[in-house]
Amino acid sequence: MSVLFGAKRKRKAVEPAVAAATDDALVPATAKVTPSILTTFSDLGLDPWLVTKCTLLGLHKPTPVQVNCIPEILAGRDVLGCAQTGSGKTAAFALPILHTLGKEMYGPFALVLTPTRELAFQIGEQFQALGSGISLRSCVVVGGVDMMTQALALQERPHVIVATPGRLHDHMLRPNPPNLKLIKYLVLDEADRLLSSTFSKDLAFLLDRMGSSSRQTLLFSATMTADLKDLEAVALTNPFRFDATPSATTVSQLKQSYLFVPAQIKTTYLMYLMSKLVDDSVPDEPATKKSFKGKKHLPIAIPDAPTDKTESMVVFVATCKSCQLVAEIALELELPCVVLHSMMGQSRRLAALGKFKSGLARVLICTDVASRGLDIPEVTHVINFDLPRDADDYIHRVGRTARAGRKGTSISIVTQHDIELLQNIEKVIEKPLDNYEEHAPETEVLKMLNDVTTATRVAKMKMTEHGFDDKVKQRQQQRKKQIKKST
Repeated sequence: MSVLFGAKRKRKAVEPAVAAATDDALVPATAKVTPSILTTFSDLGLDPWLVTKCTLLGLHKPTPVQVNCIPEILAGRDVLGCAQTGSGKTAAFALPILHTLGKEMYGPFALVLTPTRELAFQIGEQFQALGSGISLRSCVVVGGVDMMTQALALQERPHVIVATPGRLHDHMLRPNPPNLKLIKYLVLDEADRLLSSTFSKDLAFLLDRMGSSSRQTLLFSATMTADLKDLEAVALTNPFRFDATPSATTVSQLKQSYLFVPAQIKTTYLMYLMSKLVDDSVPDEPATKKSFKGKKHLPIAIPDAPTDKTESMVVFVATCKSCQLVAEIALELELPCVVLHSMMGQSRRLAALGKFKSGLARVLICTDVASRGLDIPEVTHVINFDLPRDADDYIHRVGRTARAGRKGTSISIVTQHDIELLQNIEKVIEKPLDNYEEHAPETEVLKMLNDVTTATRVAKMKMTEHGFDDKVKQRQQQRKKQIKKST
């Protein structure tokens, strides 16, 4: 961690009077859930225009992470904030940044780094919504989007830059890059993921370009990890820590089950679950399957209009290739879905996510790109087609459902090869998963076997025709080259 951030930065200390007032208002930051007398956004010390904007956007009462972190950020302190996805972490750093920006408008004023494109766009949207009252200029800088368009936006000196490390690194090597030494706020969102080896080289480069300025550093994550604690010690000055992450936890409203199946008919069981659970809640008229023939991208089925009910399902698959295959099989069986994985183009990823979040599609088949950070409300079912190897990843996946006090169901499909993974998950979450077998009787599932076998054959042929296997090979070769360069 010290390799990335170097020695601790020197910065003007927080004024004692301000710090004392803040500390009096809050209980110690080490508490898991922090009660507070601060119950409105006005109480947090935000400018009236921001309070009004929050009200217009339907934000009437601050969440715990906002109550605890906003006054500390306004007081000038570095912050390490950990809370579950959907707890309001983005507003916890966006609101104080906009409060300060409103008094001193210049750009670039704040840099937010995040590991995924989808999360970057989501953060950018929230900044624009909250900052519309001060004519905020923001810029989202991610891969998969035209670099020239982004370069022109960066030349306009946006107040807030939201970026993935790799693409911003690329822009910093071009003529007339943004002056990162002017940055007053550096935010690492999903900081534990940004500290992984995948981003370390790009992150180190960007931090070097910022220099040892008097910026505030704000780290936010859904998980408190050892790396984050190490980073706090070497990179943050007089930090405030708020940790509201439950320890290896899944909420009580979540019903967790497993379904033990033979590996060779695993896909048939998934298709049965999708048809049963979705059919149980769909309107009378089934959604139609659309095929985008003649286009380069693979077909995706989308209903023509929002469904009457809000029930929706996320299916997690281990790899991009398997993810696409499962989606293609579902489409062949006329089970409408959208698919999301990192081998898709940016416009398709955003379109798929938007249709699922808006209710135009009931089922999202995805890799772990959707397991964290993204705010996808009202998911009622999560299915783990492939069990994750890390129990923390399981917790993040099933955390897509049973949110904000709602009930939810997770079903993990387990084969003879996954028993050890299941046992490890149960050990970490400290509870056994229920057996879902009675809800998926083998005699009923096997009725779909011939159809699923045929659909699988057709789906594989389509993927070959569209060159998906070649794309997978090209990506593997690119990764090998990157590994060689880094070593």
